[in-house]
Amino acid sequence: MCGDGERARDLTQDSLVRIIQGLPEFAGRSRVLTWMLRVAMNVCLTDRRRGRLRLTRSLDEPSGPENAPAGSALPGREPDVVQRVQLAEERHRLARALDGLEPEERALLLLRDGQDLDYADIAEIMGIPMGTLKSRLFRARQALRREVERVEGGARPGKTSGRAD
Repeated sequence: MCGDGERARDLTQDSLVRIIQGLPEFAGRSRVLTWMLRVAMNVCLTDRRRGRLRLTRSLDEPSGPENAPAGSALPGREPDVVQRVQLAEERHRLARALDGLEPEERALLLLRDGQDLDYADIAEIMGIPMGTLKSRLFRARQALRREVERVEGGARPGKTSGRAD
């Protein structure tokens, strides 16, 4: 959610403190894991809204096989140099595009496509009805597509002004 390992560790600690503090109020209406993910997601979204989070990616960021998308190379084989460069460029474009999204859009995409959670769990984590989740996820994917096109087109970083949400 935050793109910064050190910040992620801080937010994890904040989340754990809030989870421990909230245990007495946990009513058991949802699974414990779902409730914990919702607490952690809220901590991340709150932090991002406060503007304390500045997402940046270094062009010199390591791009080893552990950072490669699943299925990017045959098992047991390293991708060749051209594949590694292409994968690094794709990861960089995707990271920049995700950075251009609203926090809630980014959260929905990371929960569904990054963590492969099902719709019911995401709706519960985000505290929204299933229909609302599906429409917001659809709009988040459209926004990501626009951001990827903007990044690939070399437009200036930042929000696009003509977004049709």
